[in-house]
Amino acid sequence: MSQPSIEKVRRKLRESLRQSPTRDSRYTVPPLWISGSQIETHHDPIDVNPHEFFLETLLEIERRDRKGVAPGSGGSWSRDAVVYNMFVRSSAAFDHNRNGKLDLPANSGGWRETGSFLKATALLPYIQSLGANVVHLLPITSVGSDGNKGTLGSPYAIRNPYELDKNLAEPNLFLQVEDEFRAFVEAAHHLGIRVVVEFVFRTAAKDADWVKENPGWFYWIRESVKDRRPGMMDGSGFGPPIFTPDELKTILKSSESENYEGLIPPHQEYRDFFTPPPQPGAVKLTNGRYIATVREKTTARIPGAFADWPPDDSQPPWGDVTFLRMYDHPDFNYIAYNTIRMYDARLARPENANRPLWEKISEIIPYYQKSFGIDGVMIDMGHALPMDLKKEMIRRARAIDRDFAFWDENFSIEEKSVKEGYNAVIGYQWSDQHKPEKFKNLLRRFSRGEYPLPFFATPESHNTPRAATRPGGMTYSRYAWAISNFIPAIPFIHSGFELGERCPVNTGLDFSREELAKYPSEKLPLFSESAYDWINSNEITNWIRTVSGVRRNYQDLLVDPSPESFYWIEVPNKNIIAFIRSSTKTHRKLLVVANSSMTSEESFSIELPLPITAMRDLLSDQTLSPAGGKLSSRMKGGQVAAFEL
Repeated sequence: MSQPSIEKVRRKLRESLRQSPTRDSRYTVPPLWISGSQIETHHDPIDVNPHEFFLETLLEIERRDRKGVAPGSGGSWSRDAVVYNMFVRSSAAFDHNRNGKLDLPANSGGWRETGSFLKATALLPYIQSLGANVVHLLPITSVGSDGNKGTLGSPYAIRNPYELDKNLAEPNLFLQVEDEFRAFVEAAHHLGIRVVVEFVFRTAAKDADWVKENPGWFYWIRESVKDRRPGMMDGSGFGPPIFTPDELKTILKSSESENYEGLIPPHQEYRDFFTPPPQPGAVKLTNGRYIATVREKTTARIPGAFADWPPDDSQPPWGDVTFLRMYDHPDFNYIAYNTIRMYDARLARPENANRPLWEKISEIIPYYQKSFGIDGVMIDMGHALPMDLKKEMIRRARAIDRDFAFWDENFSIEEKSVKEGYNAVIGYQWSDQHKPEKFKNLLRRFSRGEYPLPFFATPESHNTPRAATRPGGMTYSRYAWAISNFIPAIPFIHSGFELGERCPVNTGLDFSREELAKYPSEKLPLFSESAYDWINSNEITNWIRTVSGVRRNYQDLLVDPSPESFYWIEVPNKNIIAFIRSSTKTHRKLLVVANSSMTSEESFSIELPLPITAMRDLLSDQTLSPAGGKLSSRMKGGQVAAFEL
C-alpha cells in the first residue's frame, strides 16, 4: 500500500524542522487559523515557526476521532451539505512576514504568501468549526498565459485539466503539488468533510496544452481579424455575433420552446472570420500565442470567448479562454449560441460529435477520483454541455463511486436539472435575498413544493457583490446566514463572507458600470494576488457557529424538502418573514421569525398552532411569553429568531 500523502507532508515538515529548528524570517498567522484558539480574532497575527505550526496542525487533525463521510447513494448527501467555498489562491493567502504585501512567488523564507494546499489543510479545523461538512474548491488546475487578466491569471483559463496548478504547492516542502492536494483530501475525509472540485469542460485557455496536438478541438479565425472593442456594434471585428432585434426575439422564442430546428445563424460577415482547423504540424507557439497556417499565405489564431447567452449579453469578453469544439460540421464552423449552447438539431447528431475530445473530457473526473479521492464536482456552465456527454461523464464517475455528486452552476431550479443527473444547483437566492419581497416569493415556493432539487442558500458567490456591501452591511450578513439555515436548501459560505470581506472575487453578476470600473482585473482576487482580512474586527465566525449548531440539532427536520415540512405564515407587517418547519418523522416543530428590514425595529403578532406558555429563542436565549394563543413581540433590524414549538 502506498504511503498516505498526509504522512509524506508530516515527514517533510519534521525533516525541515530538524534542519532549521529556528526561523530565519518572520512568519505569522491569524488567530483564526490556530485550532482551538481563544484569542480575540481582531488581535494582531501570531508569530509562529511555520514548520512547527503546520506539523502540529496536521497532528491535531489526526488526533481527532476519524469521522469519515456519511453514505448517500447517487450524490443524495448533497441535501445534507453545509458548504465552505474556497478559492485556494486567495482564501488561504496571508501577509505572513507583515511587510504590507503578498510576496511572489514566495517570501524570503521560501513560504508562499498566496494560498497553498498546505495552508488550506491547516484551515480545515477552522472550516469544520463553522459547521461545514463539504469544501467546494474553485478550479485548482494549471493556468494558461495567453490573454491572462490581472497578475496571476484566472483559474478558469485552464491550460491542462489533468494538471494541478504548481503554484498551489509550498516550495519549502519539496513535494509534488499532487501530494499536497492528496494530503488535503485525506485530512478533510478524516474530519468527515467531503471535497467537491469545480471543473470547466466547455472552455480552455487559448494556449492550452491540447491545442498543438489536437487543433481540431478548437475554433480558429483568420489572424488578420482584429478583436472588437467591448460595447461596440461594428461587425467588422471579432466579438459576440450581432443579431437584429427581430432575430433576437425569434432566438429567445426558440429557446423558450426548446425548438432547436433551424436556429438563426450569425450573419455571413461573422461566419467568414472562421477558418477550418489546421493540421497539428501547422501549429506553432509564437510569442505565447498559438498561430497556425491553414492555407497558403493565410494564418489563423484561436479566438477568445464571450458570454453567449442571451445573445446580446453585455459582459466584457473572456479574452483568456476559448470555446471547445464539441461538434464538428462544416456548416457550423463558428462560435455562437447555436454551436456552443443550444446546439442546432442539424449539428447535435452522434455522427458530428467530436469523439476524441469527448473521451478526453469524460476521463477527467475519473482521474481525480482515482488519484485524489474527491467526492463530487461543480460543473461550470454544465447546462451548456451536450446531454450525451454529461450522461457519459456521470456514468463513469458513478461506476467508480456510486455516492459521487454532480452540482451545476445553474440559476434555474428546475426538473430539467434533475433529469440531467444533477444533485444541486447554485440557484438564485444570492440575487433575491437582499430584496425582501422577492425573497418572500422564493420562500413561499417551498410550501408549494416547487423546488425539485436543493440549491445554495447563500447571499453571495465568487461572481457577485459581497453580502457586507448590501444595505445593512454585517447586520445583513448575520440575517442572511441565519435564515439560510432554516430552509430546505444548502447553507453555503463563500470564503471571506464570515470575515466581512467587501471586495468581490469577480464581477460576473449584478454589478453596475461604476462598480465594474472600480474593480479592474488587477484588483480582483480571481485574477491577481489578494488576501482576505483575517483579523477584521467585524467578522461573524461565532455567530455562524451558533447558527450552525442549532441547524445541526434539527438537521433531520430542516433538510426535509417535502411541502408539508414548510408552512408559510402571512404576516401583515411586510418586513416580517415567518414560517414553521415541521416533520412527522421527527415530531418536532420550529417557528422562524425574521425582520427583513436592516434599519428599523418591527413588531409582529403570530397565531400559534398549540398552547405554549414560554418560548426560548434558540439563537439569543431570549424568552418570550405568548398570550391569548399569540406570540407578539418586536424585532431589531435584521434579527432572526427560532423557537421550538
